[in-house]
Amino acid sequence: MKKIELKVNIWCQKCKTDVLKAVAKLGGIDQVSVDAEKGTLTVIGEVDPVLVAIRLRKKGKEAKIISVGPPKPPEPPKKPPAEKPPPQKPPEKPLPPCCNQCQTVTIYSFYDDGYCSIL
Repeated sequence: MKKIELKVNIWCQKCKTDVLKAVAKLGGIDQVSVDAEKGTLTVIGEVDPVLVAIRLRKKGKEAKIISVGPPKPPEPPKKPPAEKPPPQKPPEKPLPPCCNQCQTVTIYSFYDDGYCSIL
């Protein structure tokens, strides 16, 4: 597999279509993309870069080979962000103060209509 980048004069949508049609007919191509703004053609596959340039020149397009090399390896899938643990419940409130002498425990409760205390 090779990644071939060529500089091609692309002026309009028709130029882009002509370039894609000319290159797509070659055998051994896996992927073709055109960047009209930059004027580049990228071909990925087992094809001779010179054949690509010759085919484009036959269509009347000036083609210059920019680079030939291995394609970038596919990016590994991104791991989803680690899920946050569910919010922890606040710690249990300690028992109310008590008297060690009489073992009395005070319990407090809040009701909608007011405050209640049991001794």
